[in-house]
Amino acid sequence: MLELIRQFSQSKLYWVLLITLGLSLEAAALYYQYVLDEWPCVLCIHIRVWISGFIVLAVLALLVGSTRWLTRGLHLVNTVIMAGFVERSWQTLAVERGWVFGDCDMESGLPSWFALDKWFPAIFEVQTACGYTPLILFNITMAEVLMVVSSSLLGASLVLLAVSLRGEHY
Repeated sequence: MLELIRQFSQSKLYWVLLITLGLSLEAAALYYQYVLDEWPCVLCIHIRVWISGFIVLAVLALLVGSTRWLTRGLHLVNTVIMAGFVERSWQTLAVERGWVFGDCDMESGLPSWFALDKWFPAIFEVQTACGYTPLILFNITMAEVLMVVSSSLLGASLVLLAVSLRGEHY
């Protein structure tokens, strides 16, 4: 089993699956925004940024060669991205459930050198205050789905990082 996981950690299939999942998540968000008129809050935009981050990393992983150290580095960066995705997903769920209270600004909070909200406003512009996310299916909210998805991706990322750090067969 460990050998299969090690092979998967080195394969391009993992990165292709990440790209596919990331694009699906972004497409779903844009569907809710533009078709169902569920406008994104600042936390939703931050989640979109993290998702875009792992898409870009996965594309980069497909384009560069696969060496032991490069693969380890890619898995490490991916784990950091997934941790950020989990944190923003948890924050979204916590605000929705009333576990935390905080200011949910109409500003993205992105620095001027990384102004995705100005460069790509159709995707990254904050358009509403935080407080709720839409229902997806069976009374499950988008925040709950994001928490499950992000946690699962972080778990997978941690396993693949651990196996890539442990494996000697590169």
